[in-house]
Amino acid sequence: MALPLPPAQTEHLVFDRELIVRYDGNGPRYTSYPTADRFGPGFGPAEYRHVLQQRAPGTLAKPLSLYFHLPFCNTVCYYCACNKVITKDKSRADQYLDYLIREINLQADLLPKKGLVRQLHFGGGTPTFLSHEQLERLMAAIRQRFDLQQGGEFSIEIDPRKVGMDTVQLLAQLGFNRMSVGIQDFEPAVQEAVNRIQSYDETRVVIEAARMYGFKSVSVDLIYGLPKQTLDSIARTLELVIQLRPERISLYNYAHLPERFMPQRRINAAELPSPETKLDILQMAIARLEDAGYVFIGMDHFALPSDELTIAQRRGRLHRNFQGYSTHADCDLLAFGVSAIGKVGASYNQNTKELDDYYARLDAGDLPVVRGMHLGPDDLLRRAVIQALMCQFEVYFQPFEVGYMIDFPRYFEEEFGLLQQFIDDGLVEITDEAVRVLPRGRLLVRSVAMVFDRYLRTRQTQARYSKLI
Repeated sequence: MALPLPPAQTEHLVFDRELIVRYDGNGPRYTSYPTADRFGPGFGPAEYRHVLQQRAPGTLAKPLSLYFHLPFCNTVCYYCACNKVITKDKSRADQYLDYLIREINLQADLLPKKGLVRQLHFGGGTPTFLSHEQLERLMAAIRQRFDLQQGGEFSIEIDPRKVGMDTVQLLAQLGFNRMSVGIQDFEPAVQEAVNRIQSYDETRVVIEAARMYGFKSVSVDLIYGLPKQTLDSIARTLELVIQLRPERISLYNYAHLPERFMPQRRINAAELPSPETKLDILQMAIARLEDAGYVFIGMDHFALPSDELTIAQRRGRLHRNFQGYSTHADCDLLAFGVSAIGKVGASYNQNTKELDDYYARLDAGDLPVVRGMHLGPDDLLRRAVIQALMCQFEVYFQPFEVGYMIDFPRYFEEEFGLLQQFIDDGLVEITDEAVRVLPRGRLLVRSVAMVFDRYLRTRQTQARYSKLI
């Protein structure tokens, strides 16, 4: 259930290097709770069909968020850990769309009525690998089976190396009003080391086109920890990004896992910055972005004070889902395409990660769901607590005690004990009414959230979590 939360505090975070080094480790990013590594094969097509059929009809139904995974890329970026298909053959996307539309129809047929869509996102891969005709075809299929809400949030991930003003104009005509632009780094030496050559000018043209054609918001993605990056080189990239003035900036930590992600084997590990240099970069980047007027939202996200993410956090309405931070907390997420993850009611579902298997399951007339889980009462409670920590940096007891009929300190007595070290180090405070992550602890909020993750204490996982910082 959704719980009302008081407005978050607005103090700046504090970069305490000694505590960051001491607490840094590995942990989930909490785009969901329980995390995706806890999904199991006991949740398949039959279970997902039942979940969709049980959605409340009429005015009681939650609005929908739709996610489409479009896995194709023209070239491989060596740092990439996404589920992708590298090809220059556009006809492969035609075949994929044939099956994607089958999946759209299978899911839509199970809904009690035509779903109202408040949020839509095209991710990948590179969604703009699709031709104009292919983009038009997919959007037509979506609109045929779903009602896209006037004023909804419709976003797409953009590779500016493959997109011109005409494509941005088409996207606006199709209804998109937000875009996420991949940059990663503007330094030529870094770009060459990761096989992503992208000029400032071609990036600027796309962002200016987005504003010309009425996009509400532009987000850019940066990565620190890439080969050949230095403190000075990142500073130059940040200055160029600040000139572009995107509404949102994501500053991701590169996780070098060549044993899991084959493209990363082409990266020369000897050229990666040291852990000390990465901390220098992060500290400088946070200071520079805050000086430029950006607000630290959480994790690796920054936004301008006027952006809807910042406003949602200020009002206690920020949410976190599989695409990161969001302003829409009350949506059921339907996911389409290979590897896509959805959330409907008290359940999660994920499609097969293999393209041939995805096609085979749809050829058999079945949904391509291969794993997921039903959430129990404790899962739902902890999900809400972790959401509050990740999004607002505080958890007020009273809404949870009313909504879940618990005595919060008693229910989480063990967790309160585990938080004592955080309290002693000035990262967290517990009062009679709330748990708060203090400014010194905000960069370590994932570590605080892990205390409330029952699965980390009771069940082993084979997952390799990313570094906390």
